[in-house]
Amino acid sequence: MYFSRLICYNKLQKMRVYYKATYTYKIFRMFMQEFENFIHTLGLILGFGIEFFKGLKNRPTTIRETMVQAARFGISSLPITLSIVGMTTIIVAMQVAGEMVKQGAGNYVGMLVAILTVREESVIMAGFAIISMIGSSLASEIATMKVTEQIDAIRVLKVNPIHYLFTPRIIAGTIMMPLVVIVASLFGIICGAFAAHMVSGLTFKAYFDSVWFGLNMHDLRVCIMKAISFGFTIALISCSCGMEARDGAKGVGTATTKAVVWSFVAIVILDMIFAATCFY
Repeated sequence: MYFSRLICYNKLQKMRVYYKATYTYKIFRMFMQEFENFIHTLGLILGFGIEFFKGLKNRPTTIRETMVQAARFGISSLPITLSIVGMTTIIVAMQVAGEMVKQGAGNYVGMLVAILTVREESVIMAGFAIISMIGSSLASEIATMKVTEQIDAIRVLKVNPIHYLFTPRIIAGTIMMPLVVIVASLFGIICGAFAAHMVSGLTFKAYFDSVWFGLNMHDLRVCIMKAISFGFTIALISCSCGMEARDGAKGVGTATTKAVVWSFVAIVILDMIFAATCFY
């Protein structure tokens, strides 16, 4: 009886070794590892977010530092944001205006371009621009502080690094993102007017009359709410991924990449949620 059990056990061990050598097992382990990393990162971001809100009542940051971070979010990212939104709107207006004028729907060109710009394009493109410039910068900055043990030095001084580093950046991102989006929306609508006029000969008066009658306050409210949530999310994810960095320079690169990828995915998911709840 003992020997039969031993033989069965040895066979099971051999089968386990063979199974672990298969591609199916390797793919399964890779999927499970990515899922574990996803849950870990999500919990980390949520934990940092809760600690951020807890520290707000103690006013853990200075107005000067918040203004410095606000300048990064608003002024530094504005040129690239306007460039992306403007060129995207020009492309859309060029594609739409000519065909709509041919079909006798020229009075709806401005409305279509304005709704697309305010509801989706300006917010999404501004989010992508801020992630690429500011989000990656925040993540690499905090990651460098983490791997060079500056975060540990802050803790030794009995200062909470979440309150000291996260708070001014998150507040700045939440406040400045709506302002950037508003400016980008206005710029995009104006660029669309010039593009529509050049392609189809549509007058500026007809275009802006269509914009005036097409947009409503609901679109503007949703746009601002999106911008606030995007700014908060980008800053929180970037700082959280930077705080997770380890293993030297390689860890800084990994944290920066993770911050950019997570921020892209997060704002797309938030945009889908806003679209499903506010327009349907």
